[in-house]
Amino acid sequence: MKKLPNISNKSADIGCPFITMKIHLFLFFKPVFAQRSSLLFFISLLYLYSITGFAQNVNGENYQLSKISPEHYIKVIKRSGRVNFKRTLNLSFKTAGFLKQLSVDEGDTFTKKQILAALDTEELLAEKNASYARLLQAKRNVKRVKTLLEKNLSSQRELDDALTAADTTRAAYKIAYYNITKSQIFAPFDGIVTRRNTELGELQSPGVLALQVAAINNNLIVSVALTGEEISLVHLNQKVKIYLAHFGLIDGQISKIPAMADRRSHLFNIEVLLPAIRFTRPLIVGQLAKVIIYAESQDFVYRLPIAALNAIDEHGQALIAVENNNKLVQQAHAIYKIDNDYLYLFAHENSPVLAVITEGWNKLSLISAE
Repeated sequence: MKKLPNISNKSADIGCPFITMKIHLFLFFKPVFAQRSSLLFFISLLYLYSITGFAQNVNGENYQLSKISPEHYIKVIKRSGRVNFKRTLNLSFKTAGFLKQLSVDEGDTFTKKQILAALDTEELLAEKNASYARLLQAKRNVKRVKTLLEKNLSSQRELDDALTAADTTRAAYKIAYYNITKSQIFAPFDGIVTRRNTELGELQSPGVLALQVAAINNNLIVSVALTGEEISLVHLNQKVKIYLAHFGLIDGQISKIPAMADRRSHLFNIEVLLPAIRFTRPLIVGQLAKVIIYAESQDFVYRLPIAALNAIDEHGQALIAVENNNKLVQQAHAIYKIDNDYLYLFAHENSPVLAVITEGWNKLSLISAE
């Protein structure tokens, strides 16, 4: 192989190391590509590659500079909880009777004013009819006493007693009629049955739970616990993000903030309201959900990528590399917080913009600002 000629290092000194590389590769591959048409194509590719590398060296910097402005500190709070109903309603009958109709079961959905369950009303109808008959008798008695009183054959006291008896039987009739209307359970809203506590043919007692139901609209929540510091950063109706399986990331809002912390855990259990979603297929009540809250404080900070941190000095301050008056200097700043992704430095609303070297600072010769 032909001996390579000596190439002066001046080309490297003036910032053109690609020239030496191109000549060496050309002399190395010359015997291989001699008298072949592909030689010119190879030299063209090599020349383009060299120009590209040179452009990157000239136009690109050895470090990355970012302009960092002061901003409100935003804390990202992530908590997990279970989806549940905010409110449930216990349905029962007012009077005793045997269950004659049951049109829903646990997990079934229903619409407003739909009949969910009903009693056998034979006994209730008999009581209503009897009350009505007594009411008619009381009215006739009032009319008879009035006639006698006009003929001075009765007294005012007898008339008052007849009127009282008529009012009493009238009230009894209204109660009997009301009991018949309450012998059926109608759906108060669009919802779902969460619990069934009865069977067809069973004797129902007044006030005993027959069905437990829950509304569908605006009734799904996720309960999560926050610390005392975190609770001061949130407010009612604040928008949050909720991650649910089969749905992904959806929007929600804080619907309840307690006035007192839990006595055992000393945490504040807030409620996050889910939007109206198609939750019955698949059913998501009881499933785990992740709540992401972006809580903004009144404090101002510089938010830097964690890679911009040079070191921590003996005073516990962060050392960062900045560009100041066209000079690269290293400055110390008080630390507000540090997490896995960002370094937060104390700032004020009117603090100047920092030109921070976020990458490549370890390859530079920095001047201490002190």
